[in-house]
Amino acid sequence: MSDSEETDVFGVSQGLVPSAPIKSAGVSEVDFDGLLSAPLKLNEDLKNGCGGQLWPAGMVLSKYMLRKHRDDLVDKEVLELGAGGGLVGLAVAIGCKTNTTLHITDQEPMFELMKQNIALNNLGSRVTASIYDWGTPTPSQLPSHPDVILAADCVYFEPAFPLLQQTLKDLIGDKTVCYFCFKRRRRADLTFMKTARKLFNVQEVDDDPDREVYSREKLFLYRITAKKA
Repeated sequence: MSDSEETDVFGVSQGLVPSAPIKSAGVSEVDFDGLLSAPLKLNEDLKNGCGGQLWPAGMVLSKYMLRKHRDDLVDKEVLELGAGGGLVGLAVAIGCKTNTTLHITDQEPMFELMKQNIALNNLGSRVTASIYDWGTPTPSQLPSHPDVILAADCVYFEPAFPLLQQTLKDLIGDKTVCYFCFKRRRRADLTFMKTARKLFNVQEVDDDPDREVYSREKLFLYRITAKKA
C-alpha cells in the first residue's frame, strides 16, 4: 500500500478531531466550524452501544461532505451505513437543503436514537431511519444502489469486516460513490482496506484541506467505487 496510511505519524494536534470522551446522555449542538448556518442537534446516549456518541471520523466525513459536496447531492439518494445517532447523514441533510433523499441505517439498538435525532432536527420529511444488519439482504425500503454511501468509523470490530464488505458489494453500483472514513486502531484495519482494494476502486481523498491534520490522528478518508468490468 502506497498511501499515507502505511506510515505511523505521531501528531500532536487534537484541535480538529479530539478524542471523544465517554459522557452522559444529553443533546449536543455542532455547526462544523460554521459550515452549517443552523447547528445540528444530536442526542448522544451510550446506553445501547458506543454508536450513540459523536466520534472523530464522523466529524471528518461530515465536514468534508459539507465543504466539498453539498452542491453535488441535488436529487440524489444518499445512504449512511453504521449511522449510530445519524451524525453524518443529518449534517448533510441540514447542509444541502435540496431534494436529496437520505436514509440513515444501523442495527436495532440504534434505531430509536436515529429516529429521535431526525425529529430533533425536524427532518422527518427528508430523512428516514432503517435497521440494516450488514451481510443480510438490503431492506426493501432502501435503494438497491444509492447514488452516495456515507460510512464513518465502521471499521472497528474484526469479525464484522466480511459482513461490511458484503454489504458494500451489495450496495455499490456502477454509479455509486462511497465516502468511507475511519480511524486506524489496529493492524487488522489495514487488512480490511487491503481486501477492499481487491473488491473495489479505492482512492484516498486528497482534496480535503484538513487531511494533513486529521491523518496525524490516524484518520483516513477514502472514495470507493465499483471496479469496471
